[in-house]
Amino acid sequence: MTAFHHEAVFYADPAEYLAATLPDIQHALAADGAVLVAGSDDKRALLQGALGVDADAVAFADMQELGRNPACIIPAWREFLRDAGPGPIVGIGEPVWPGRSGAELVECSRHESLLNLAFDGGRPWRLLCPYDTARLTPDVLKEACRNHPHVDHERSVTYEGRDAVRTREDALPAPTGPAAELLFGRHDLTLVREFVGLQARRAGFDGDRLEDLVLAANELATNSMRHAGGSGILRTWLDDDAFFCEVRDRGHIDDPLAGRECPAGLRGGGRGLWIVNHLCDLVQMRSSASGTVVRLSMTLT
Repeated sequence: MTAFHHEAVFYADPAEYLAATLPDIQHALAADGAVLVAGSDDKRALLQGALGVDADAVAFADMQELGRNPACIIPAWREFLRDAGPGPIVGIGEPVWPGRSGAELVECSRHESLLNLAFDGGRPWRLLCPYDTARLTPDVLKEACRNHPHVDHERSVTYEGRDAVRTREDALPAPTGPAAELLFGRHDLTLVREFVGLQARRAGFDGDRLEDLVLAANELATNSMRHAGGSGILRTWLDDDAFFCEVRDRGHIDDPLAGRECPAGLRGGGRGLWIVNHLCDLVQMRSSASGTVVRLSMTLT
């Protein structure tokens, strides 16, 4: 293999899941390669049972923890590649599982597209992305065919290309309920923190989760002040058990991988979005020549 290979594999039951993933895992292990499986606990148990003692050579990660915010998945694959030896490299990643919210599915689709941009032209490795055809909707499976160059060992005829995410039109929906709004300027960071802290406490947040929300909003507002003319609009609202915080400004972020690449020493450009991605349950960023919006959310549970 001389290039990054990104493939969606469809399965309807445990036997089909094993048939889609086990051969690549066994091939890599036989050649002293590296394997990381990021999936659910039941998939881990399934593979461990099929591999027997060879399972000790496989690294496992809980995708429902790692990938709750899909923006955190590419950094995990980067770390895996850095630590891998010279042998063949195989990743099994299942970021889309039944029960994902609509917003999460949108971000999973963007993540799958961005994988092609992030790893094309780099070290050769295979990444297989299982999709449960028995429990996922046809629209989700259709998206998988758009975002993966390969589907079930064939070239995807509907693959949109590695730069498709730059031109996709998927604007964020309007808040479903009333939103509190704050227009902030260059010297209003304290006001931003107080405003978000007040709204989050009213929503029921306290302790570390409250602190994380305030810090995330602080980072977004700081970005607006430093890189987008010094001002922005902050909105917060509650939707069921999720608290949303959104910052809009006049800046333009032209790197679709912003916040998914670890800044050296966590200093310099990209630091704020990196921190926000690792603090929040979900982060959605949309940017164009007309401005940027970053929306974060956290659940009460």
